[in-house]
This record gives sequence, structure tokens and C-alpha cells, in this order.
Amino acid sequence: MTDAAPTDASGLRWKRILLKLSGEAFAGEKGFGIDGAIVSRIADDIIAAHESGVEVAVVVGAGNIWRGMTGAEGGLDRAQADYMGMLATVMNALALQDILEQKGLPTRTQSAIRMPQVAEEYIRRKAIRHLEKRRVVIFAAGTGSPFFTTDTTAALRAVEIEAEVLLKGTHGGVDGIYTADPRQDSTATKIDELSYLDVLNEGYRVMDSTAITHCMENQLPIVVFDLMGERNLEGLLSGERIGTLVQ
Repeated sequence: MTDAAPTDASGLRWKRILLKLSGEAFAGEKGFGIDGAIVSRIADDIIAAHESGVEVAVVVGAGNIWRGMTGAEGGLDRAQADYMGMLATVMNALALQDILEQKGLPTRTQSAIRMPQVAEEYIRRKAIRHLEKRRVVIFAAGTGSPFFTTDTTAALRAVEIEAEVLLKGTHGGVDGIYTADPRQDSTATKIDELSYLDVLNEGYRVMDSTAITHCMENQLPIVVFDLMGERNLEGLLSGERIGTLVQ
């Protein structure tokens, strides 16, 4: 696979997407660390999206390695704990980049914290150019500032690179937004479509309020879907009603 011109994307729902991956998804059933088989499966979905003609950018979390809030609750300074979390996202980004490139897909990791030995510095125009050249771009190290989640990073980067949608991939078998946690409440029902204000007012815990508000202010739609579901990403891109749409 090379930096060739994209295939005909006329049948696709979006041409440029921002995919938000939770760190927990990288751990698989282990619950901690990086499961190579899981990362390989996620990479296959990204490759299928890329081959369909979509320009793909990715933001990765770090819940499989470290959470800043958890560190703060354990007595660490919150800002310091958040910086540790940013470094953990770089580990996940490098793992995903490695698997993608082993499979032949040109990939660039851009970090909001400068570490030139392992990743490019985040530069908006350069990121867009990579996408135009048919490379996947992985954004690591969050926003580069403490007190912001990787969900907020995803919303920010999506707007910056002019993505047409933010795709929030969940794990654990939850395939969208429900009236309650379906893993704990058997009466919970799935919601197919919501407004940004519905999410904020009802307190649905799908993304933090800063991320939702940023998407609302910039009219960026969000789709919450089961990342690990068979062909879910491919189906979304071809127009199937999968997950929950927030717009």
C-alpha cells in the first residue's frame, strides 16, 4: 500500500473522519496494557476505511495504562498525573502506528508534547497534508495541557483538521447511547439519535461536557458506536444506521 490517490469516495457518508479510540479497548480482556491481537483488529478496520477512500485521523486514550484522575485521587498533583496520562497515550499511539505500518499503511504519529525521537510535533497544516497524501494520522499526548480529556482532544483535533464527523468507538459490547447502562440495567433502551443539548441536559456519560460543547459550537456530528462490532466502522462509512448519532 502506498500514498496513492484515493479511490472513488462518492458512495461514502464522509470523506474525512476523526476516530476516537478508548485506551481500555487496547487492553482487551486483559484489562491492562496492550493486547496485540486487539490492536491488530482495530488496525484492520482502519485499513478497510482507508481503502474505501476515507481520510482517517485517530485520537487514542490511555485508560489501559494510566488515568490522570485516578492518579490525582491517589494523592498525586492533578496536573502531574495528567501529564503522565498524556505520555501513556503516546505508547498506545506508537503501538497502533507500528501495527498499521506492518500491514502496509503509511501512518504518522503527531504528539502535542515534543518528543522528536518517537513522533512528529503536532502541526495542524502538516496533519492535513498527511491526510491529503493518504496517510493515517494518529494524534497523541492529548491537547498537551492538563485538565483536558482525550475526548476533548478528539473534538478539538476533529474541528482543526476539518473532519466531517467524530466517531467515538466504545468497547464492552455497548453499541451506542442508552437510557441507562445496559450492562447494569436490563430495562435500558438504545437511543438512535440525540441533540447535543439532550446529551448535556440528561447527563449521558458518553463524552465529557467540554467535548460535547465544542462539537455543538462547531456543528460537528458525533457517532457513538461499538468499536469491536463486526464491520461496524465499514457499515457506518457506507451509510448504515449504526450506533447513536448526536447532532
